[in-house]
Amino acid sequence: MIGQASRDRLNKPVFFALIAALLAGFLLSVAIGPVRMDIPTMLTALFTEHPSKDQLIVLTVRLPRAVIGLIIGAGLAVAGALMQAITRNPLASPQVFGVSSGASLAVVLSVVLLPNIGSSGSIYFAFAGAIAGGSFVYALAGTAGMTPVKLALAGMAVHLLLASITQGLLVFNEQISDVLYWLAGAIDGSTWADTRLVLPWFAVGMILALALAPSLSVLSLGTEVAQGLGQNVRLVRLLASTSVIMLAGSAIAVAGSIGFVGLMVPNIIKMFTGDNYKRVIPLSAICGALLLTYADVLGRFIAFPYESPVGIVTALVGAPFFLYLAHKNGRASR
Repeated sequence: MIGQASRDRLNKPVFFALIAALLAGFLLSVAIGPVRMDIPTMLTALFTEHPSKDQLIVLTVRLPRAVIGLIIGAGLAVAGALMQAITRNPLASPQVFGVSSGASLAVVLSVVLLPNIGSSGSIYFAFAGAIAGGSFVYALAGTAGMTPVKLALAGMAVHLLLASITQGLLVFNEQISDVLYWLAGAIDGSTWADTRLVLPWFAVGMILALALAPSLSVLSLGTEVAQGLGQNVRLVRLLASTSVIMLAGSAIAVAGSIGFVGLMVPNIIKMFTGDNYKRVIPLSAICGALLLTYADVLGRFIAFPYESPVGIVTALVGAPFFLYLAHKNGRASR
């Protein structure tokens, strides 16, 4: 009770601090780039009606990039939270469970087979690939008793296999070599068209995730307990999986495979909220957007004035976090 009370007291100040940090990160994302622009100049470009070079840069290049960063970060983090809820596995995430690599492979295949398909068509390939990759991992890990570490190992094996196939396609199809940068996970070059493409899927997936939050909190108590309380566990998992496919699949179709956001963020949030998914899901959305926004800002300085894919930054932070979780859960399962 004491631990829960301390978590409750912590939520409000943390929430407002996160919102302030997110707003600051959004302004930095819009202000920072190869063309120097201070905050007052950026705000003038945003709210003035007089056309200028600064306004063109802000409205057509930096603002859509900042907005897509918020959407992608929030979507990946919530997808990870949902996967951890339905599998009761803290190592679950779109990347670890083969969802990202399956979607990436499907998108590359769509570009090879249908060069003129465009983003609006490839998003459906991303959905199909995400379903196939996640199902393959789950089936492989469940052949002889499923444990968190076994599931993670199966996921990484499938991820490496699918990633190798994807790289092979790129090697033998030089005309699509520009996809390699996208595969690293990048949001630079995002446009308002990308935002319009991903936003409907993100909105539906997020609404579904929020609606499922009470059921996921019950499910976290265990399958038997949830069934004893009258919950339709199979339906909850099916709907949650649908939300994961919408959130992660649409994100990957637009921004490529950005790893570890869905792994890190929900686990950190649950340190403060426990398994109360009424708080885990919205806070994961905020922190996912926060993480990806600042990672994108940091990526602009790694090889300045050139851009570095944001996926590189999240991998540098997320890989050690994954090893920590794997080690922790490996000891707990002994």
